[in-house]
Amino acid sequence: MSQTAFTAKRRSQALALPNLLTYGRMAAVPVVAGLLLGFTEHWARWAALGIFIAAGVTDFLDGYFARIWQQHSPLGRMLDPIADKLLVATTLMALVADRTVAGWTIWAAIIILCREILVSGLREHLAELKVRLPVSAIAKWKTAAQLVALGFLIAGPAGEVVLPGTVKIGAALLWAAAILTLYTGFDYLQSAWNHFGEDEAT
Repeated sequence: MSQTAFTAKRRSQALALPNLLTYGRMAAVPVVAGLLLGFTEHWARWAALGIFIAAGVTDFLDGYFARIWQQHSPLGRMLDPIADKLLVATTLMALVADRTVAGWTIWAAIIILCREILVSGLREHLAELKVRLPVSAIAKWKTAAQLVALGFLIAGPAGEVVLPGTVKIGAALLWAAAILTLYTGFDYLQSAWNHFGEDEAT
């Protein structure tokens, strides 16, 4: 393949719809954080929630379109989990900063963030050994609980006007996600354990 054709192929992959959706999810991160931290009005909460939900929908759509159109690419595989982690981590930190997440619930946020860092490190190490760490079914439930919890917490005081107890519901779901996070983190660590030290052995 010529250099020109290779460059054109890379540009085509970078501009494929699944990757564009991932870029959009990454662009939503500072917008959600800015709305949560820069404004106290209820409209900002609803706007942040709308953008967060739209970003969550793109997470489903980019994988769906990549499968049906066979548009999987190394760039997409790299950016997709990064975009997810940026969205979750930044939203959690913003919610802690504005004290929507407070008290003991902060520990649920810490557990979730630590697990994400642990799994990212495991995946990076195993990728060097050409070993895949597949997403488990429970991990998908963890992600769902996490996103729903964050949705309630983003609505926060604005949501309390519509549904009293919104923040408590979000906090309870965040703890449920944290418990699932501990389980899946241990499960991934156990799956990766047999591969530790392989780089020294080879």
